[in-house]
Amino acid sequence: MTDGKPIFRLDGVTKNYGPVTALRGVTLSVAGNEYISLLGPSGSGKSTLLRVIAGFELPDSGRVEFEGRDITHVPAHERGIGFVFQNFALFPHLSVYDNVAFGLLNGKTPAPQADVDGRVREMIALVGLAGMEGRGVHQISGGQKQRVALARTLVMAPRLVLLDEPLGALDANLRNRMRNELRAIREKLGVTFLHVTGSETEALAMGDRVVVLDKGSIAQFDTPGAVYGSPATPNVAHFLNRYNIFAGELKGREFSGPFGALSVEKVTPADRPAYAVRYDRMKVESEGGAASGPGIAAKFVASEYLGSSVMYFFETDQGQVIEVEHHLSLGVPQSYEQNARYTLRWRPEDAIVFGRG
Repeated sequence: MTDGKPIFRLDGVTKNYGPVTALRGVTLSVAGNEYISLLGPSGSGKSTLLRVIAGFELPDSGRVEFEGRDITHVPAHERGIGFVFQNFALFPHLSVYDNVAFGLLNGKTPAPQADVDGRVREMIALVGLAGMEGRGVHQISGGQKQRVALARTLVMAPRLVLLDEPLGALDANLRNRMRNELRAIREKLGVTFLHVTGSETEALAMGDRVVVLDKGSIAQFDTPGAVYGSPATPNVAHFLNRYNIFAGELKGREFSGPFGALSVEKVTPADRPAYAVRYDRMKVESEGGAASGPGIAAKFVASEYLGSSVMYFFETDQGQVIEVEHHLSLGVPQSYEQNARYTLRWRPEDAIVFGRG
């Protein structure tokens, strides 16, 4: 539950590196007590945006506000914003306890020694490391190092925590566990997390809302359900890695693509025409069967078992690979003959049509 009042706000933030524009007039307002996922491909400006908020980078134009005050030119160490680095940035010569206590003891105004021990032990317990206070960081696992880095940040009691791909160095099982733990810790403390990730699955699973960056601009900022079900642009649909996207031409209420010309009821405004259908909204039928909706001919190439679903890969006559997802909860998966031709169909209402129409 957010508190409704913005904890930080960006107003027209632009950042250039020579001829390259990393951030392009970014405006963003985030409420307190909220988990925000920041998603985008490599080079979209995710880490730059985080560093501008933290104060590690100065924007070329625009304002950064935190808790109602302009902090655009305030040094990073005076902002009161926590930062968890992707590589954890722990001190290798210090113990778990001393790493967590470092900021309290060495800040601009060191905390009273009487308060330090209680706060450090409380935070170590919160991240599940009680009993490991005396261990060196070389004696703990990658997941435990991630927790130490988080505890070191949270012990300073920030209202906003920035996380730069904090799960990127962990194996798949540990990443899944840490997702749940990060959300639980954030909810218990009531702070705002801004979590950068290149994983669409991670972004959708963790965020109360998701910011999608595209070439330095915000392409969409909405709930995970809205981003997943109604991507705002063809590029957002592409980043989600859940949509087959067809190029084509939109004229009035008709879209012409590799499947022929189809009438269109609704057009999502975008800078280029595209026709998108989610993997799990496509059905495989025998070629030449009675038409049950729009379709496109393709040959079967391969399948991939993912545990809860099976992905089927087909190739059209134009060379485009189309993916079809079958959730195992819906029944036993079908088997298809290698290089045999099939028709892939979908319901018109399941398609998202982008264009200037």
